[in-house]
Amino acid sequence: MGTPSTALKFLVPSVALMLTAFAESARSQGSDTSATGVLEEVIVTAQKREERLQDVPIAISAITSEQLTLRGIDNILDLKSVAPNLTVSKYPNSNVVSQVAIRGGVTVNAAMYWEPSVGMYLDGVYLGKAVGSVFDVVDLERIEVLRGPQGTLYGRNTMAGAVNLITRKPTGEFGGSASLEVGNYGAHVEKVSLDLPRWGIARMSIAARKEDRDGLVKLIGGGELDSRDQIGARVALALDFTDKFVAEYNFDYTKIDQAPPNNQIYKVTPSNPLFTAAAAYASTNRLEKVETNWPGYEQLDLHGHALTLTLDLNERNQLKSISSRRTLRNDDSVDVDGTPLTIITANRISDFEQKSQELQWVGRTDRLGYVAGLYYYKDEGSTQNPHVFFFGSDDSRYGFGAEAKSAYAQLDWHATDALTLTAGLRRTEEDKTTWRFKSASPAFIGLIPFVSAEGSFAATTPLATAAYKFNDRFNVYAKYSEGFKSGGFQGEAANAVEAVIPFKPEQQKTFEIGAKFTSEDGRVQLNGAVFHNNIEDMQVNQFSGLPGVSMIRNAGEATTKGFELEAIWAPIDTLRLQGSYGYLDGEYDKFMEAAAPGQPITNVGSNRSFPHAPESTLSLVVDARVAQTAWGQVHAMADYSYTASFYAYSYQKVTVDPARPTAGNTKVEGYGLLNIRLGLKEIPLNSSSRADLSFWVRNAANADRPVNFIDFAPGFFANLMTAYYPEPRTYGATFNYRW
Repeated sequence: MGTPSTALKFLVPSVALMLTAFAESARSQGSDTSATGVLEEVIVTAQKREERLQDVPIAISAITSEQLTLRGIDNILDLKSVAPNLTVSKYPNSNVVSQVAIRGGVTVNAAMYWEPSVGMYLDGVYLGKAVGSVFDVVDLERIEVLRGPQGTLYGRNTMAGAVNLITRKPTGEFGGSASLEVGNYGAHVEKVSLDLPRWGIARMSIAARKEDRDGLVKLIGGGELDSRDQIGARVALALDFTDKFVAEYNFDYTKIDQAPPNNQIYKVTPSNPLFTAAAAYASTNRLEKVETNWPGYEQLDLHGHALTLTLDLNERNQLKSISSRRTLRNDDSVDVDGTPLTIITANRISDFEQKSQELQWVGRTDRLGYVAGLYYYKDEGSTQNPHVFFFGSDDSRYGFGAEAKSAYAQLDWHATDALTLTAGLRRTEEDKTTWRFKSASPAFIGLIPFVSAEGSFAATTPLATAAYKFNDRFNVYAKYSEGFKSGGFQGEAANAVEAVIPFKPEQQKTFEIGAKFTSEDGRVQLNGAVFHNNIEDMQVNQFSGLPGVSMIRNAGEATTKGFELEAIWAPIDTLRLQGSYGYLDGEYDKFMEAAAPGQPITNVGSNRSFPHAPESTLSLVVDARVAQTAWGQVHAMADYSYTASFYAYSYQKVTVDPARPTAGNTKVEGYGLLNIRLGLKEIPLNSSSRADLSFWVRNAANADRPVNFIDFAPGFFANLMTAYYPEPRTYGATFNYRW
């Protein structure tokens, strides 16, 4: 299930029914197909200032508040269908960690000593780690997905791109909304958002979200896995000291206490009586009932504070200060083998704190626009990662810290009314610290006395763009940009020597050509981009076969190239069709490694798989008003996304060394996800309140192929693989009341 042909069996009849109803509705309502302004004008802040989406010379996708609601997007994991060449995976054995890949740029290992390749930002604040990235963002106004390096205005660890999460500002007028969602598996979600009346210079809004769901997998003997128990809250306070000086304080809070995903044995090669017994629990089909012998839980406690000060010096110049502090504690326990046998278990207890300060100056003259800034970031944390396995146990611990400083500037020169030339530059300098300790029994698992190290890394990332505007509806651009992902230390090193030797930063140079078009009647938008990335010192994660022991290597050089198309068409007032397609080709130019132990180090790039780089990503959305009644608008939506097959890790494609894992064992087959929603919008209750009622089905085709793997490789005494599946078909209803 989940292939394009299977999903189309559900999608085509649904769309046909909708289109028939739309046409009949259009005739009865007398829709004016020549009306302009059907597609809303989306304003983004991708370049640190407000601009029309269609004017920004960047490959960018933006999802508005209405689309977020209609498509059921609540956190980062729901973004997989919103942009071409974007893949979002849930990290194996955790519901609170994400793997975000843009154009093949990804960080496979989510351990906290390693930074993501895609920078995530919440109201301008950089989120330093993938751990804790799956949290409830309450009161989202817009999400922006920027593809390609954003090394000038965004800086560190935006080598592949950036994701901006923008929340709603308080209005100062009394109003709000409350919603209740119920579904199968005992799911229920309650949300409330409240805007308080202005009090003097103060505007304030508060919002909260509570989600509960029974586990998707039942445990024999009682209990469950893959449940939901989450609370998210947000407070936004704005103080309008004058019409030119505003202070905004945002606080977000997330608390999670739930059961982790099921670690399902997918394949195992019997090599002794224990693994022969484990083979009886292996299955390539998604299991709904399992038996384990180790307690499973995942707990996250996240606090975020941000203070933004904005001063308008005059109509053309603005100063802004963004100060933030974020803390999290992540504590989880997993039965990694997912059986009643003691093969592999793991605990991860992490504490993390980050602080940042950014100063921005944004301004313009008649012909020149400019952005300049200073940025400071500091974090520190530690992880305790003990394991119990069939041949022993260990106590694995590591600590990490980073201090980064950068200065940047970007100038936009409007050489003519049509031609704009842009140049940008950012200089970043970082200091990293680490410590590592490991005790184990028996000793061959690896003993590491307490060791520590520090290192420094620096990068200069330029940008150059030429944009030509033929008219207000059509423009093209050519862009060169660079980005980098910071170097660091091996937190999960296997020995003391590895623990203190740093790996180098990963750097990328990108050439991109793009075009953006809007039809004269405003009913069609068509955007496209072609890109070519050259990657140096690519950081590759290699699993050693022992739990808690991974190695990061600078493999060498790689090239990724492809193209992206996005289209929106509103043929009539009651119908909106939206689609995107991304093509990606990734390959290693140089991957320096010995093909097998004892052999010389050579370029084995032709025999190494490129991780999280599907050749095709496709998204289709049908969004329409079926009819207008006295009780409101009958509204329907079908949302389909398809991700082609991809490799989960950088392993050998053809088995040369039988002691190493083979890529094909953890190849994620192509899969599609179809979501359908039908409801009644804008139900009039009285002069000041409205309501919405909708019925929905997610993963309507019940896609049930694995979407991620862990391969413990022959180094773990047997070829043992665990698989992770998408959520099965879920359905329910949502009622939303607004006043």
